[in-house]
Amino acid sequence: MLARLYLNAQVYTGTARYSDAITYSKKVIDAGYSLISNYSWLMLADNNLNTGNNGEFIFSINYDGLHTQGYGGTTFMTHAAVGGSMSAAAFGIDGGWAGTRVTKNLPALFPGYPSFSTITDKRAMFYTSGQNVEINDITAFTDGLGVTKFKNVKRDGSPGSNLGFSDIDMPLFRLPEMYLIYAEAVLRGGTGGDQATALGYINTLRTRAYGDNSGNITSGQLTLDFVLDERARELYWEGFRRTDLIRYDRFVEGTYLWPWKGGVASGTSVPAFRKLYPLPAREINANTNLDQNPGY
Repeated sequence: MLARLYLNAQVYTGTARYSDAITYSKKVIDAGYSLISNYSWLMLADNNLNTGNNGEFIFSINYDGLHTQGYGGTTFMTHAAVGGSMSAAAFGIDGGWAGTRVTKNLPALFPGYPSFSTITDKRAMFYTSGQNVEINDITAFTDGLGVTKFKNVKRDGSPGSNLGFSDIDMPLFRLPEMYLIYAEAVLRGGTGGDQATALGYINTLRTRAYGDNSGNITSGQLTLDFVLDERARELYWEGFRRTDLIRYDRFVEGTYLWPWKGGVASGTSVPAFRKLYPLPAREINANTNLDQNPGY
């Protein structure tokens, strides 16, 4: 948690803490965790196997299809992502909700796009059959690509304990984020680390992603822009992108657009106050000392 907070400290407080981000990410890296061998095993029904000294999950919200039933969490992540011609049975669920999918900005980060058959990065887990890359109608599930990262099935292909509710645990912290924090903090001028070590961490992630060293990069390719893109490739749908774009000054600005940003099909800049969420009305009603954030 400290490593993550220190990486974002300049946004939160106006004072950079990149050296501290290096220090605390390294503490976690050296704590004995290790990458699992297969990226596609991250979000499966038996991903409790991803913990401990043989895994990369540091802290997770644990779900059980029989004992922790609810329509949020990874039940939502799995069901909402299935629609169109996607097979619910292949995802270990009793039916899809035809909701969430991705804009073209995510698959475009994988070399080989738009020819999905030539993408060799195994983290590119997209469903394309019957899906349009462009989103012309935001209410049509077939506009936008499906994501197959979350599956309520086990490594052996058998379904989870309940087709209606997910067994998938949701990691809040896992080892690759620490590699990425270390690398970004070094590139942003933090002390106590070095670029050679940062490069090694990034290439460790990419070796798993490609299955060999064909996706490894050189020191000259390790830039802040590359780290932002690598964070998207490694951590998509795990709750990081909004914070990352704010840290890189690309969330509200017009310098980086995605389809339907700002409610416009081609994307547009949005007011800066959107960097903060509004305070819930019930919280303001319960505490008259609170003032709503500007703009809401």
